[in-house]
Amino acid sequence: MPANVESMFYVRETPWHGLGTRVETALSSEEALKESSLNWTVMQRPIMTSDFKSIPGYKANIRKMDDTVLGVVTDRYKIVQNYEAFEFTDDLLGEGVKYETAGSLQNGRKVWLLAKLPNNYIIGGDKISPYLVFSNSHDGSGSIKVAMTPVRVVCQNTLNLALLEAKRIWTTVHTGDIKSKLDEAKKTLLFAELYMDKLGAEFDRLSKIKLSDTKVMEYIEMLLPMADNPTEIQRKNVTQIRDDLKKRYFDAPDLRHVGKNAYRFINAVSDFATHAKPLRETASYRENVFDKTIAGNPLIDKAYEIILTVA
Repeated sequence: MPANVESMFYVRETPWHGLGTRVETALSSEEALKESSLNWTVMQRPIMTSDFKSIPGYKANIRKMDDTVLGVVTDRYKIVQNYEAFEFTDDLLGEGVKYETAGSLQNGRKVWLLAKLPNNYIIGGDKISPYLVFSNSHDGSGSIKVAMTPVRVVCQNTLNLALLEAKRIWTTVHTGDIKSKLDEAKKTLLFAELYMDKLGAEFDRLSKIKLSDTKVMEYIEMLLPMADNPTEIQRKNVTQIRDDLKKRYFDAPDLRHVGKNAYRFINAVSDFATHAKPLRETASYRENVFDKTIAGNPLIDKAYEIILTVA
C-alpha cells in the first residue's frame, strides 16, 4: 500500500482501485467505518512548553486510541469526528446508502468517504453515476469538503468537468457552528441535480462538434506538448503518452458507438487521466488520482478548454 495511505477499503474495480482492502459489495456506514479502520475519535489537548507552561490560543488534535498527534490547531478549531462524517452522509442520502470506499491518509491526518448518489443518468447513450465524496482533515491543513463527482459506468472514468454554470463542491472551515454548516452542505444534492443537468447539456453540445482525425492529433499535441529542444528521453516519453491517448480515442471498445467528436475526445482524455500509469510510478500516484475525484483533474479541464477555445 502507498506510504501515504494508512487504511482504506474499496469495492472491486473503481477509478481509485489498487488502494487498500478490496471488498465485493458496497458497505453500510457501520461496516464501512470498521472496514476502513476509521472507527477512532479525535480529542484536543493543550500545548505546553518544555517547562509545562500552557501556550494560549492553540491545541493539539490527538487520536485517542494511540495518542498520535495529528496536528496543531487554534482553539477556535472544531473537530468533525469520522463517525459524524458517516452520519452526515447517511442523513443526506437516506436509508440504504452504501459506501464504495473510505479511508485515511498520512497517519490519520486526512480522511474521506465516498457513497453513490441515488440517481443514475443516461447522457449521450452512456450511463453516468454521480458519487458524493466527503473529505476532512484533522491536522488543521484543510477544510471540510463535500463534492459530487460523476463516473461513466462502462469504463469507470471520472467526468467532473469544471463547468462555469454549475457548482459541484461545497467547503467550510473548522470554526463556528459546524452542525449548522453541515446542514447547509445538504444543498450539495441540489448542486448535484443542477450539475448533472448542465453536464448533460454540455455533453450534448460536445457530441455535435465533429472532429477530423487530423484535428484530434493536433489537440493531443496541444494537450501533451513536447518541450523545446527535447532530449531523446523527453521525446520518447512524450511520444509514448501521446500514443497511449491516441489508442484510447481511436481504439477504445467503449467508444465505438460514439462518433468522432468532442465528446469522444473528452472521454478518451478522461480514460487516460483516470487509468493510465505515469511514466515514473511513485508511491502516491494512485492517491493523487483519487484526490482528483474531489478537486478535479487538470488534464481533463485542459482538454475541455481546448475544445471550447479552438474547436
